[in-house]
Parts: sequence; structure tokens; C-alpha cells
Amino acid sequence: MPISVGLIGLGEVAQLMHLPLLADDPRFRIAGVCDVSPTLVEAMATRYGVPLRTTRTEEIFSPSEIDAVFILAPDYLHSELLAQAIDAGKHVFIEKPVCLTKRELLPLIERNRSNPKTVFVGYMRRYARPFLALKQRMPPLEEIRHVRIRDLIRESRFFVDQTRHIVRATDVPESVVKEGRARTQALLREVMGQDRPAGAVRAYQVLTGLSSHSFSAMRELLGRPNGVVAARQSGGEAVVVLFDYGHFTCVYEAVIHEVARFDSGIEVLTQNRHYRINYDTPYVRNLPTRLEITSSTDTETGTEIVGPFYEDAFRVELEAFHDCVTKSLRPKTDLEDSLADLELFAEVGRYF
Repeated sequence: MPISVGLIGLGEVAQLMHLPLLADDPRFRIAGVCDVSPTLVEAMATRYGVPLRTTRTEEIFSPSEIDAVFILAPDYLHSELLAQAIDAGKHVFIEKPVCLTKRELLPLIERNRSNPKTVFVGYMRRYARPFLALKQRMPPLEEIRHVRIRDLIRESRFFVDQTRHIVRATDVPESVVKEGRARTQALLREVMGQDRPAGAVRAYQVLTGLSSHSFSAMRELLGRPNGVVAARQSGGEAVVVLFDYGHFTCVYEAVIHEVARFDSGIEVLTQNRHYRINYDTPYVRNLPTRLEITSSTDTETGTEIVGPFYEDAFRVELEAFHDCVTKSLRPKTDLEDSLADLELFAEVGRYF
């Protein structure tokens, strides 16, 4: 029997990634869709032949025939929706960040302790083939001399508007939009402080969104850092962090600007080797990714190419979610794992 899925939130990531992947996979069945926008609900339900179409989240949680809920709604709604999904006895896929604050997440972790269902947090880069290849080939930590991780990007709309038609909601009441912005700001300032400048608060939001992939991947490859050496933000959308790993430093860079590229990757340097993976924009599907390992001796040098891989990281992630649900496996990207990221975000934010 296919896993019956209900989706909450039908915006860009749902339309580009989750809906088409679920529709293509016979192991899943899209049974319900929900969004605050009636236009999006009708458009997606019609496109994918979905029987349950609603603007009320409780109608996704209540049917016994829905096995799993995909929470793809705005970040400020994540904690309350996840609590409802756990209480309703559903398997859950929730897009990162699982929450914006540690205060929201701690009771959810406690609520989930005796939960027999899967709660899977969507960090798709940690399931990408080149990342798994790098993890398999990682040198011992004592041999590492330097690590560089970066996210230098242009926002998604530039790529999306040239590659795939997205239905954008025009019927969401302005009062709902304003409430969402206010609630988001309140959560961000709960961590950063009420008197912090707007740029610092925006930089923390960048950490919880764009940077969460990289912080999460860094922890899986290297473990949790000893601490933050220094961090700086400029304009809210340019961030540099130095992480202390004892005998080496990990440098993290994030810049959101208007140059049409997506330069996101990880580099690990030892005395004689350079490991490098690079992620292109996920908003153009199936672009190739690869792992490059350059090795040198006193007289020779050469580069091993692992890949290229064309498989969509979201597809590999969906495979992992299916395995967790059907085999009762615990995902590596669970709620406790996300807590470590929120603690790092707050530590970095204190430097802004």
C-alpha cells in the first residue's frame, strides 16, 4: 500500500520539489493539500488529482486515511503544526528549520520521545550523493588543516521564473501576511533581543534558513565545533563565521546578492589532499554535482572525480523518509539533531 500524504503549504518548494516527486513515486499517494490560499489549493489539487482540498489544517490532520503530513508552511507556523501532527499520530516530514527558537523546539522533543511515528526534518543536502561520497572518504579529523563552507547565492525567483511555472498566491488577506511577518519578527527577536538592529535580526534569519543546510552538514562531517571564534554580518545578508575545531578552523561564508549564480559547497584541506563538493541551485532540477579529490606528492598531482551525480537530492531525501516510515528507522535529521543547529545559530548571533 502506498503511503498516503497530506501537504500543508503549497508555495514554491512544494510546487517545485515535493509535489512532483511524490506524484512520480508510486510508493506515495497525495491524498490532501492545504494552504491559506484557496487559489493554490484548487490549482494544486486539480494538477495532481487530489481528493481532499482545504484551507483548514485540521482537515489534513483528522482523516485516518492520511498516513503522513508534509509541513511546508512558513517557519513561524512550524512548531504549532508539528505539535498537532504528533498528537494526530501522523508520520511527519517538516522542512527546515523545524523551529526558529530553542524555546519552541524543546517541548516538541519531549512530546516526540514516546512517539512511534517518524518525524523527519528536511535537510536534503545531507542526503545528496556527493555529500555521502565525501562522508565516506573523509580523512581522519587529526589530518584536517582547514575547512571552508560557503553559500553565495542569488534568491530562487531568478532561476524559477526561467525554468518552471509557479502558481503564486494573490488571494491571501493582507492581515494574514502582516500577522505572519509580525510573528516571525517576534520569534527572531526572542533570540536576538528587542534592541538589536534590523540587520542583525535578518542575519539570524539567514542562518535559520540558508545556512542551516551548511551548519547541519558541517556537524555531520566534523562533529560539533568547540565554539565560535568570531562572526560578522553586514547588511543582514552577508555573514562570515569562524568555528573552532581545535587544531583547525572552519570558515563559513553566506552572501545573498543579485549575481546569477549558486555557489554553495564544502572544501576540506589536509596537507596533501583537497576535497571539494559544490551544490548548484536546487531550483533547476537534476543539475550535475560531483566530488573532486585532488592529491599531490612531491612530484605528481591528480584529481579524482566522483560523479557526476544527476539524481535530485530531494528525491534521495524522499527515499530516506520512505525507509524511516516503512522500516521504523530513526532519521539522522531528527528533532534532537535540529536542536544542535538552533544552539549554534544563537551562539553565532551573539556576535552580530
